[in-house]
Amino acid sequence: MTDFKAMEIHRLSLIEGAKQARGLAVVIDVFRAFTTAAYVMANGAERIIPVGTVEEAFEMKRANQGVILMGERGGKQVLGFDYGNSPHEVRDVDFTGITVVQTTSAGTRGLMLAGNADEILPGSFVMADAIVEYIRERGHEEVSLVAMGWGGAEKAPEDELLAEYIEMRLKGEEPDFEGMREEIRRHPQGAKFFDKTQQAFVEGDFHAAMDINRFSFCLRLVPSEPSYMVKVPVVIDSKTS
Repeated sequence: MTDFKAMEIHRLSLIEGAKQARGLAVVIDVFRAFTTAAYVMANGAERIIPVGTVEEAFEMKRANQGVILMGERGGKQVLGFDYGNSPHEVRDVDFTGITVVQTTSAGTRGLMLAGNADEILPGSFVMADAIVEYIRERGHEEVSLVAMGWGGAEKAPEDELLAEYIEMRLKGEEPDFEGMREEIRRHPQGAKFFDKTQQAFVEGDFHAAMDINRFSFCLRLVPSEPSYMVKVPVVIDSKTS
């Protein structure tokens, strides 16, 4: 296991940050791609195939009618998809044995662009300590924390703060998650989930995304053709969590 003092941690952001990722990369999309992905995998999905475009998703559906399409553009569910990008919507859906194809404005694009990394993990708060423990176990000397932000073009506090949370935990420090949660709630990116005048972002998504360490697994991108996410169970050390 690599000593955190010897671990080189890079804090990166947005599309350009994903391209610069090296070592073990955590591509972060809290609102909402990789929170939704975590709930889907927790509910039994066999794998999630991330794709960069809506057209690629529909092509996969044409090739295999058994896959489920999930994703958004501009925050809204893509017309013709089975689900949008809402963890609240899928939290009680049984995905047992199903392959899901996911495309989003930021998160899945980040996975596609982080190809220079040795290993890639999708990141969200619901898997935070599992991600930290996985990084410790793997022993990479170089870690890239990529906060994808809004559409991969504008920094978002929820992604930046998860990167901060992971870095602090790797260094043996204790993050103030409640303080982070309040900061996220006050920011327009968090406040929009409480705005009843719009329908693309529901309050339940905020609470689902802020359910810190809900899952004792992380997701890992398996390099293949196409690449796909799988669930990796992690034993979290109570002494360091």
